[in-house]
Amino acid sequence: MCIIVFCFLRHKDHDRSRSPRDYSDRSKYDRRQSSNGRYNDRDFHSRYFFKGRDRERNMDGDSDRRKRTKSPSPIVRNEEEAVTQSSSVEPPAKKKKAELDPILTRTGGAYIPPARLRMMQDQIADKSSLAYQRMSWEALKKSINGLINKVNVSNIANIIHELLQENIVRGRGLLSRSVIQAQTASPIFTHVYAAVVAIINSKFPHIGELILKRLILNFRKGYRRNDKQLCLSASKFVGHLVNQNVAHEVLSLEMLTLLLERPTDDSVEVAIAFLKECGMKLTEVSPRGINAIFERLRNILHESQIDKRVQYMIEVMFAIRKDGFKDHPIITEGLDLVEEEDQFTHMLPLEDEYSPEDLLNIFKMDPDFLDNEQKYKDLKKGEKKLIIIDKTEVNLVSFRRTIYLAIQSSLDFEECAHKLLKMEFPESETKELCNMILDCCAQQRTYEKFFGLLAGRFCMLKKDYMEAFEGIFKEQYETIHRLETNKLRNVAKMFAHLLYTDSIPWSVLYCIQLSEETTTSSSRIFVKILFQELCEYMGLPKLNQRLQDETLQPFFEGLFPRDNPRNTRFAINFFTSIGLGGLTDELREHLKNAPKIIMTQRQDVESSDSSSSSSSSSSSDSSSDSGSGSSSSSSSSGTDSNSSSGSSSGLNSKRKKMQHKKDKDQAKLDGKKRPNEKERSEKQQESKYRNSSEEQERKSDRNSGKIYRQTGERRDEAARYNRDDAYERDRKRSDRDKERDRNRDFSDKYTEHRKDDVRNHSRSESDRTRYRNKDGEDHYNRRRDKSKSREKSRKEIASRNGEEDHPKNGVDKQSTKHDRQDSRHSERSKDCRKNEDRWRENSPRRR
Repeated sequence: MCIIVFCFLRHKDHDRSRSPRDYSDRSKYDRRQSSNGRYNDRDFHSRYFFKGRDRERNMDGDSDRRKRTKSPSPIVRNEEEAVTQSSSVEPPAKKKKAELDPILTRTGGAYIPPARLRMMQDQIADKSSLAYQRMSWEALKKSINGLINKVNVSNIANIIHELLQENIVRGRGLLSRSVIQAQTASPIFTHVYAAVVAIINSKFPHIGELILKRLILNFRKGYRRNDKQLCLSASKFVGHLVNQNVAHEVLSLEMLTLLLERPTDDSVEVAIAFLKECGMKLTEVSPRGINAIFERLRNILHESQIDKRVQYMIEVMFAIRKDGFKDHPIITEGLDLVEEEDQFTHMLPLEDEYSPEDLLNIFKMDPDFLDNEQKYKDLKKGEKKLIIIDKTEVNLVSFRRTIYLAIQSSLDFEECAHKLLKMEFPESETKELCNMILDCCAQQRTYEKFFGLLAGRFCMLKKDYMEAFEGIFKEQYETIHRLETNKLRNVAKMFAHLLYTDSIPWSVLYCIQLSEETTTSSSRIFVKILFQELCEYMGLPKLNQRLQDETLQPFFEGLFPRDNPRNTRFAINFFTSIGLGGLTDELREHLKNAPKIIMTQRQDVESSDSSSSSSSSSSSDSSSDSGSGSSSSSSSSGTDSNSSSGSSSGLNSKRKKMQHKKDKDQAKLDGKKRPNEKERSEKQQESKYRNSSEEQERKSDRNSGKIYRQTGERRDEAARYNRDDAYERDRKRSDRDKERDRNRDFSDKYTEHRKDDVRNHSRSESDRTRYRNKDGEDHYNRRRDKSKSREKSRKEIASRNGEEDHPKNGVDKQSTKHDRQDSRHSERSKDCRKNEDRWRENSPRRR
């Protein structure tokens, strides 16, 4: 009973409060029923009905809400009807909203394309107005941000060039903010941003100082706030600026000291990251400071009050220092773009007070806007452009490769010229094309006419190619000693072809100066091959006619020098030695007439001197004549007085006769002396003239001293050779005489032996036999020794005769005749000795 009452009450409670929870309980109950296999269709339909009714109620509520929002209240309707009635009577004044220019808003408004922005700027008539300045400011900000975000190692030169085109003096605040934000966002490109700041600092030091001040303030702010990331980014940027010599190394040492003064895990980590960036630079410029920093790190490591991870970082830092920071260079490759004399280093301590100058980031109207813009334009014109030289020469190598492939793939020169002209390369590469044609020609084993025809075709097409080949001719002649013989021959033959076809003017030969001092062996070979090829192409008469052209004579003064007889002789000898002596006919005539021309010139100069000397000599002759007459008269008076004072008249008459003869002889002598004195004066003049000519010849001989020395050396060599021949002949004769003496001694000894045989004939037979045996042994020993000596002497004579040269003059011929006679005599003596030996051996011995 109790159970039934409890269930009834529970059913009542469920009926009172029907909530979603009840439905959920019912669904659970229904699931339990279905799980037991008892499924009630009525429960399912009732549950579905309740859900649909709830859904309808919700939809009705939403529609009511919408109607309330759309339909105004009755009070509002009445007010609107009153307004419409009154509007029909009086039209009310419309309130206009204040229109805001989207450019003048804080955010800059919506995006405006650059072309439309420029069009809007052009539409503004007043260039100094607020709207125009604001538009230019927004354009400047967008340009600076875009350029800084695009910069990297490969395009830094182009970015800097474009950045300097903008007015970064006006937008220095924007530039500083953009660089620092870009570095904070991507610290991996810190070295690139530091290089950008270094270049800008070399042009505008106050911009570099502003960036450095803001970095110092950021580092101090991050240190106070314990902001590790801000400290890391600021310290890394400062480290690279120290490497680029924008900031002084004292700033880095102060930062490291501050970080390690009260070490924590974060401060030591920031210090180690900072040391990696600028450790090598500090080791070079401040070794004592870096040693103190590392001593502090060693003490921190020994104290071991920091985390194990940071201790390991300190140990790694010591290992990096031991390796010499090889993985952390001062400036990476490709970013050392500022010359040392253009660098500007800022000495900014860490503890000083600085102003970030944040107002430079905000637009402010400039009353002198147009003047400042014009000043910056003038500043841009005065600045030198940053020229980046590509020393890798990648473009040049590819250009030369293209030309080489075009040349090698062509069948004839016309096809090759067509291919090269079709490439449409810039005019700056004209000379490089000509150089490539010449290099390809030089690389061949033998000269090919293909390259001469190709170069001639380009010279005929355009004057620029002709001028390029003219310059190349001069360069090649000046550096001809660097070429091998094969390359030199090919180059000379190609230029000979260009000269023969008049593809290049003959005036290029002005750079050739034929003299012993101005030429080398390579240059002489080049000129030799050049003129021999020209002679083969043109023939000697036409070549000589071209070289005698009056319009080209100023350009051939070096080839055929006439300023110095020595150089003239050198040119004549050179062209004669290469088989082109016919080109030197005029030079030979000039060399023959040169002394006469010089003599006539000097004779005109010395004519006045000779006339004055002749007048002085004539006056001296007249004075000598008067002196001789007075002496003769005084002598005659003296003799008269002596004769009158004599004792006998006969003696006086004899003396008079003698005196008369003496007077006649004296007169004859005086008559002879006068012409002799005239002859002497003439001889003196001739001797002066000869002396002058001899002096001139001596000067010319001094200039051509080497040639005379060479001829003297040749004469000395000939004389030395004759002396050597004479010495050899004398030595041969002395050897023959010695041999004759030996033969005589042998014959004398032989006769003595015969006499001894006769004397000792009376001896006993045993003694004779003993003596005969000894004598025979001695005789055969002597014969063997003499035969050996004869063979040695014959070998020596034969070797000497083989080494001797053929006779060259009459003396040598006579000596050969004497040698033949002596040899015949020696052969006869040898035959006689042989016959005597045979006779002695065959003759019976006397007993």
